[in-house]
Amino acid sequence: MDNGLTDATPTAAAFRLILLSKSNPVMGCYMFWTSLLVLKMLVMSLLTGRQRMKTKTFANPEDLRLSRSPEVRFGDPNVERVRRAHRNDLENILPFLLMSLVYIASGPNPLTARLLIRIGASARLLHTVVYAIIPVPQPARSLAFFTTFAITCFEAGYVLVCCIKYI
Repeated sequence: MDNGLTDATPTAAAFRLILLSKSNPVMGCYMFWTSLLVLKMLVMSLLTGRQRMKTKTFANPEDLRLSRSPEVRFGDPNVERVRRAHRNDLENILPFLLMSLVYIASGPNPLTARLLIRIGASARLLHTVVYAIIPVPQPARSLAFFTTFAITCFEAGYVLVCCIKYI
């Protein structure tokens, strides 16, 4: 974003601090959706545990006392589905959150930035629903995945263009 400030002026530093404070509506939006996505990822751990208890599928010998099961079991399809959804979150939500923060720091158009954050985060929530909670046939999961993927790529490209002069 060309705000007319050079990097050497004290005002430029203040401008950047404002970008990353909750007084910036874009940052406030980011903070809300980040909190929601982090809580969702934490809930995925609990959902995995619930599936393990429900199916008595434990991967560690010390957990067998909880289930009164005689042997360690792997590969329950319900447990594995939740684990794959959780792993997909770790592989995609973390880059989205990191790139969105850098994108905000670059000073993008506020309306565009808030829209991208809302859509990207909502797509990740939808991905979890159609993957781990109420499995829906493809292309539902792919559409949710590629929505956030495309937004993350757009943000990365935007930041690259904004910052190319610094290399």
